[in-house]
Amino acid sequence: MAERTIKVEIKRQHDPDGTAVVERFEIPYRPNMNVISVLMEIAARPVTVDGKETTPVTYESNCLEEICGSCSMRINGRARMACSALVDNLEQPLRLEPLSKFPVVRDLQVDRSVLFENLKRVQAWVPIDGSYDLGAGPRITPQAQEESYPLSNCISCCCCMEVCPQFNVATGFVGAATIAQVKLFNDHPTGKVLKEERLHALMGDGGIQDCSYAQNCVKACPKELPLAQAISDVGRQVMVQAVKDIFTT
Repeated sequence: MAERTIKVEIKRQHDPDGTAVVERFEIPYRPNMNVISVLMEIAARPVTVDGKETTPVTYESNCLEEICGSCSMRINGRARMACSALVDNLEQPLRLEPLSKFPVVRDLQVDRSVLFENLKRVQAWVPIDGSYDLGAGPRITPQAQEESYPLSNCISCCCCMEVCPQFNVATGFVGAATIAQVKLFNDHPTGKVLKEERLHALMGDGGIQDCSYAQNCVKACPKELPLAQAISDVGRQVMVQAVKDIFTT
């Protein structure tokens, strides 16, 4: 009986300005392999099905536990995490591509810095001056902790932005991940000191008004964050703030 193999097609690009090409590989099958282990196998012997020697495929990964968010890519046309994508559950040939809405660095690695710029835009942090002892922080009820905890599980994988029809260069939409963090920190007893600034940041171009509520983000999120609820709640906060601004300016 012929040895079972895994067929892989990978969209590769040598540099940000290079021309994309597809290289095909075939590697031995092992049970319980994920896409990262497939890429590691190719790295150990980077030879295409045509017998052409090539370079190991560039990609990002770290935790291999769907925690760090670094290994997001398009697998068989779907944005997902490579570490949790099991070969046994995927159709062959495996088609691996970089996320399409972010600048390609090389091969499957993309520049996702736009997310971190958006998080800075909305000041997605709890402001604490560490120059002196502030004492104990405000108490948070178990119910509030339970409600907020899911939003803290965001791993910055950008899958929600990849599948969002509104996230593109033309709109500059901040995306669901950023809006969810606004919700998280606006609900925090210390973080809410910047609530108005965050809401004002979402009122301009690329803000929450650009969301079309397609809810693709909900389906794509590997951590199953309550993104639709977060977007709805923040949208309400923005409207209330806009009304307040009318009567205070």
